[in-house]
Parts: sequence; structure tokens; C-alpha cells
Amino acid sequence: MTILGISAFYHDSAAAIVQNGSLVAAAQEERFTRKKHDADFPIHAIKYCLRQAGVSISQVDAIVFYDKPLLKFERLLETYYGFAPKGLLSFLKAMPVWLKEKMFFKRLMREHLEKLEGYDSKKVKFLFPEHHLSHAASAFYPSPFREAAVLTLDGVGEWATASISYGNGESLEIKNELHFPHSLGLLYSAFTFFLGFKVNSGEYKLMGLAPYGNADAQETKDFVQKIKASLVDIKPDGSIWLDQSYFDYATGDRMVKEDKWKDLFGFERRNEESELAQKHCNLAYAIQQVTEEIVLLLAKEAKRITGSENLCMAGGVALNCVANGKLQQANLFKNIFIQPASGDAGGAVGAAFAAYHIYFKQARDADNLNDKMNGAYLGVQYSDLDIALDLKKYNAITYAFTNKQERDKKTVDLIAKGNVVGWFQGRMEFGPRSLGNRSILGDPRNAEMQKKLNLKIKFREGFRPFAPAVRLEDKDEYFEMSSSSPYMLLVAPVKAVIRKLVPENYGNLPMMERLYVERSSLPTITHVDFSARVQTIDVKTNPDFWNLLTEFKSQTSCGVLVNTSFNVRGEPPVCTPEDAYKCFMRTEMDYLVIGNYLLSKTEQPTWLENEDWKKEFTLD
Repeated sequence: MTILGISAFYHDSAAAIVQNGSLVAAAQEERFTRKKHDADFPIHAIKYCLRQAGVSISQVDAIVFYDKPLLKFERLLETYYGFAPKGLLSFLKAMPVWLKEKMFFKRLMREHLEKLEGYDSKKVKFLFPEHHLSHAASAFYPSPFREAAVLTLDGVGEWATASISYGNGESLEIKNELHFPHSLGLLYSAFTFFLGFKVNSGEYKLMGLAPYGNADAQETKDFVQKIKASLVDIKPDGSIWLDQSYFDYATGDRMVKEDKWKDLFGFERRNEESELAQKHCNLAYAIQQVTEEIVLLLAKEAKRITGSENLCMAGGVALNCVANGKLQQANLFKNIFIQPASGDAGGAVGAAFAAYHIYFKQARDADNLNDKMNGAYLGVQYSDLDIALDLKKYNAITYAFTNKQERDKKTVDLIAKGNVVGWFQGRMEFGPRSLGNRSILGDPRNAEMQKKLNLKIKFREGFRPFAPAVRLEDKDEYFEMSSSSPYMLLVAPVKAVIRKLVPENYGNLPMMERLYVERSSLPTITHVDFSARVQTIDVKTNPDFWNLLTEFKSQTSCGVLVNTSFNVRGEPPVCTPEDAYKCFMRTEMDYLVIGNYLLSKTEQPTWLENEDWKKEFTLD
């Protein structure tokens, strides 16, 4: 049985295929179109998934969309009615799109699919699970657990903004929901907007900015108190009520009422790209603390409702790896699994699994040990011949390795000498993180590496931290964490043994001064609060990357590498060898290891492209 799952038309469109209970392929549309967070119908991702599964559209048993468009339309109508006459202009803008396209969803999907290949639409079944059921299914069904509590948190689906479910075997039942307009995801996005970052992409920046806040400052404490007193009423079960007089997302085109937020917090909304002040850091810290408090309360409620020792999580808020780390440290559950593509892209996976297990009532196998995400390595793969042909277009100068051992030794030698290396191997990752197959690698011991990576290669803000990759068996040498973290979704403290003494006034230093204080023997991956967003590498899941880490430890006695996504700011991670070469040449990356080939920047033909390429990738 073959099920095609699709998410589209909001952000992070994607496709996934489940075949006889196994997830065989999944990819985001942005990787093919090179448009970050591409919301268009994922025609390229679907084409890839069908090819990977070896089927045509006519051979698919069901095509499953990740939410119910008509229920979402109902929510829009009721919201506009409830807030009337506010939001009239927004209503008039939205309705023509719905009436022309989104109301007739099956027809729209058929038209898009017919562009891909001819098929008899009468023989293909279309299914539409609810948005949060798709999220819950994306977390539970690929998880290792036979039974588990499931917590989903995002901006909004149809009506739900959070849900608690219970999964057991092939059954999955939503037990409780929080409804729009009261939403933890939208609350966090409102602060993302107010602090000058883009909604639906800048939440990572807000999370990365929070540790620069001064927890002991009176201003920070006041911000927390004001958030709780004026913006959000937090109930003991983790449910929340947001005072809509401060927000504009329900019927307007902005997240917040800026004048009211200015009066509340004492400063205006920060403009994009303007200087970050300590007050911005303190406010980021405050909302991060409030978010963590709500997540912990919701997790406790999930535990109370289900009685399970296992927790699965999905939805955009589940990508908040700092909150995830705090949840793990709280020991509410023995085991936690977080869907690596927790945002809307992962809804395609969940929709396919929901149809397979709930609609078609197919049995589910779970061994309580191994998840079914295949390390998130679910995307397209290229042979050395494919790579050679792509590089030939640019007359690239390459060196071919004789074997993988030679490749690893040379790559490690280059990294250990302070070079930045693009690493392109195997199947592309699914989800927002590069996990060792479409990665940029560096030496975490190098005190200048964070600055170099941020400013000369990623072209992004200097305050943003980088993640460490470490072999699973080595994690206890460097990090205080009790479990594996294969998908870079848990933050953990670095071990005291590798920390360094910081100045007595460290917490009061200006933001950028604090950034460049050397806090540990691995400065590039140690954030200002002595934490790190850890990725553990299992030899069974990614032997190539595991072997590279093994070689690095053999040569340097350090078992950690800096791992960041292979892209520049505003660009999706690279998909093809051609994408990789372009990114390599556009930046100050030193070397590219792509398949069985090594490329040195200094040996490449002169790159004649002007700076106009930066216009392709808007700031995220």
C-alpha cells in the first residue's frame, strides 16, 4: 500500500510517501525551487517522492492533504464575524482567494497533479485529516514507542493551536485542544515580529538571542511580569488566554498593536537589521522563559491525561530546542521523541501515516528503540557521475579520492588547519536542520570560527550560535545530556570540565563583548549561557559522518565538529551538486567535499557572477 502525503499553501510545502508502513521519501519544495519556505504546491517534491517509491500517481492508494481547508475557512469566517467590523479590509482581501481557489481543493489538487503526469482522478482517493492530527501522527507513528502521549504546538491549524493526544498501536486519539486565537506559537511569533525578525522564519533568531538577556536584571523580571499580567493568562493545565486587544493577527495584517506594545514594554518595535540593544535581549529572554513554563505545564497535563512514560512532540513550537532541553531535564517522561520536521513540512509525513494507520487500519510495528525517520535522510541522492556532470558545467577543478578513508583523512586535515569545508554526501535531510549530509563543517576549538562562519560564509548576524555534532558514544565527554539527540532538537549544558572561567562582570557585558569571551575549550559551539544545540551521530544511521568524526578525534583528540546547514542566509540548504558548487563559490568557504571529489577554492576558475545573486535570497 502506497500513501502520498502533501502539505502546501501556507509555508514549507512538502511531500512524503509511506509504502507498506515505511517512510521511503520526504522532501520540502524549497529545496528544488530555491525559494525558502516555499508555499506553492510541491510538484517537484511529489515528483521526487514518486520516483523514489517507484510508483506513478495512478498506483497510489490515497493522496492525503495535511489539513481540512473547509474547516479552516469556517474558522476565518467566524473570526471575522466575531471581530466585526474590525478586519474588513483583510476579509475583503482573503475572500476572493478562497472563493476562487481554496474552496475547491480537490479540483485544485487534481489540476496540479495533472501537470505532473496523466492519471485517472476518479480512481485516486483524496483524504483530508485535521491539521493537528497530521502533526500528532507525524510524531507518534514514526516514533519508537508502542504507546505515548503526544503534544502538538503551533500557530494555528483549522481551529486548534495545541493538542494533547494518546497513541497506542495504530490508534491515535486527540484528547484535548486549545483553540484560536489563543496560541503559544502565535504569542512567540508576536515577539519575533516585535523584536524585528520575520515571522515563520525568525523564531530561531529569537531563541538564539534569548541567552544574551540578563536574567537577574530588574528590567528582565519586569518584562516577564508584564507578559503574564497583560498579554497571556497561563492556566495550571498549560492552556492560555491571550488578550486580543494587544494583537492584530486575528483580522489584521500585522502580529501586534505596536502602540500598545510600545506602552507596555517602553520601546518601539525594532526595525529589521537595526542594532540589537540589551533591552531586546532581555525581552527575548523573558518570552523564552514564559514559553518554557507553558510547555512544561502542557507536558504535565499530557502526562496526567495519558499516564504514559513516553512523549512525542510536533508542531512549529516543538522546534524550540531550548524548551525541549528544559523539558527533558525535568524528567516528566522517561523517553521523548520529537519529529525532526516539526513544522508544516512534517504535516505531509503525518498525513500519510494517519491515512495508513487510521483510515486504512494497517497495523503498526514499534520496538521502543528505533524510530522510523531514517535519521531524516529521506531526500534525493546523487551519484559521483551526477556530481561530475554538474561540476563540468562550471569547468570545476576537482581531485578524486581513491576511497572513503583517504577522503576522511584529507577532510579532517583541512578542518584541523582552520579551513571551512562544505560536506555534501548521501541523501538530503528532511526538515530545517542539516544533519551531516548537506553541511558546512569547522573546528569547534578555533576561537575565530563562529565569527568566520557567520559573517563570511552564512552572511548572517554574528550572535547566532552553531551546533556541535558528536558521536553518540562520545556525548558524555562534552555535554550534560541523558539521551541521544539525533535531530539537533535538544539543547544541553556543556560539561564543566571543558568550561573556562569568564570575567566576574560577564553577565553585564555588552552583547557582542560577551559573544567573544572564550567560554570553553570548544568556543564555537558553546553559547553565551554555556549551552549547546547537540546532534548525536549513530554509526547505524549515518556511517559516513560517524567515520569522519572518528577520524577527527583520532587526529585531534577532539570528538566534536561544528555542523551548520549548507546554505547562505535566506537560502534553503543545498539540494543538488550544482547548488553546492554555487554556494561554495559565492562564499569564503575554503574547500568542498562532494561525493568522492575534493575542490579547493584557490584552484577554481574565476567566479564571474556579480552580487545580484543575493537578491534571490531575501533576508530571513
